[in-house]
Amino acid sequence: MFSVDTAASAAYIVAALLFILALAGLSKHETSKAGNSFGIVGMAVALAATITLAVNHDIGTVGLGLLIGATVVGAAIGLWRAKVVEMTGMPELIALLHSFVGLAAVLVGWNGYLHVEHRPYGSAARELAATGMFGIHSAEVFIGVFIGAVTFTGSIVANLKLSARMKSAPLMLPGKNFLNVGALIVFFALTVWFVREPQLWLLIVVTVLALALGWHLVASIGGGDMPVVVSMLNSYSGWAAAASGFLLSNDLLIITGALVGSSGAYLSYIMCKAMNRSFISVIAGGFGIEAGPSDDTDYGEHREITAEGVAELLSGADSVIITPGYGMAVAQAQYGVAELTRKLRERGVNVRFGIHPVAGRLPGHMNVLLAEAKVPYDIVLEMDEINDDFEDTSVVLVIGANDTVNPAAAEDPSSPIAGMPVLTVWEADNVIVFKRSMASGYAGVQNPLFFRQNSAMLFGDAKDRVEDILHAL
Repeated sequence: MFSVDTAASAAYIVAALLFILALAGLSKHETSKAGNSFGIVGMAVALAATITLAVNHDIGTVGLGLLIGATVVGAAIGLWRAKVVEMTGMPELIALLHSFVGLAAVLVGWNGYLHVEHRPYGSAARELAATGMFGIHSAEVFIGVFIGAVTFTGSIVANLKLSARMKSAPLMLPGKNFLNVGALIVFFALTVWFVREPQLWLLIVVTVLALALGWHLVASIGGGDMPVVVSMLNSYSGWAAAASGFLLSNDLLIITGALVGSSGAYLSYIMCKAMNRSFISVIAGGFGIEAGPSDDTDYGEHREITAEGVAELLSGADSVIITPGYGMAVAQAQYGVAELTRKLRERGVNVRFGIHPVAGRLPGHMNVLLAEAKVPYDIVLEMDEINDDFEDTSVVLVIGANDTVNPAAAEDPSSPIAGMPVLTVWEADNVIVFKRSMASGYAGVQNPLFFRQNSAMLFGDAKDRVEDILHAL
């Protein structure tokens, strides 16, 4: 027999399939738009089914008004933020959105406690006790609150670091690793205690503990690993959503949370592997505590070049590789770079792009910028696809990149970024570095590339300098 509950369950299955198709589509440039559309439709189906289900369960006029009001306000804020955010501000916006998911998980967990454990003689508590599920519910509440609170404060710190409202340098408290491990041990002990004897003060303690741990975990991670942190928090938010799904008995929320959590964790693992970092070390705040960069090292004098000089080099080049970074995004230079690419290719120059896995402040940041500027997908290559080609390249244009092209990672074991795979741009015949100044990059590490004999600095706004080169060509 047809019922609203049956229809909602069917809609949830459809939405889950659409979310899976969305992830599959987003894995490739050519299908990313379709993947995004699948995700939008899936979320619309999920929201419609949830609202219909809530109305059918007679939530009352006040409940319906709150539900509609929350939906409208949330949609309005989302549309406004999506419209006004710059691509340079996308990483911190995503971090902020992760904090909302974490906060929601905390609120759902507390609501679950107040509805069940806080009312041990209520109908919900008696029903769970009769089925032997009372202890499982208590564990879901406790774990959900813990994951959500860690995600909440961790995401806030990531937002503050990415938006430069907090120093990107890692926080180095004495015994920081012992603090993290100790917090986890205390959490496990409190979880066992809460399952055996659920009390309000235990939930308060774990909430405060998780909030502090989330803050410390992300604050202890250096700027060079922030792209991994954003991906990691994405995973945390997924597991927080899944925990909320168990508490709310919502299958779609469980599936969606698991998809986000597992995909975020896998992406973080891939990025750590690409950076030669220990996944456990990064998520535990273990990077960035080595000796600081040797800023007092005398690398010699740097050379400067004019836009006309760069145009002359490009005119005589057979092959050109462009390695973009966050500076290109800040300057909004991607459109000029795309036009420069088109003109050079018309002249028969082999132009390609080399993208480091953590270029920018977000995985895929540079790929999206270049796609936005209509740069052909087939000439945008990943680091492992192009690194062997630099030694046969006439000119490399480093536009706004710094840490991802730093030879210290390969040559200086004492460097904080030692061992991190980088684009070996210094192997080319000529390297032109677009920068506003000689300042170090986001990781706070000096770059010896700037002082190499085959390198020259082109100072100024990247967008203006690219336009100057186009004019000279």
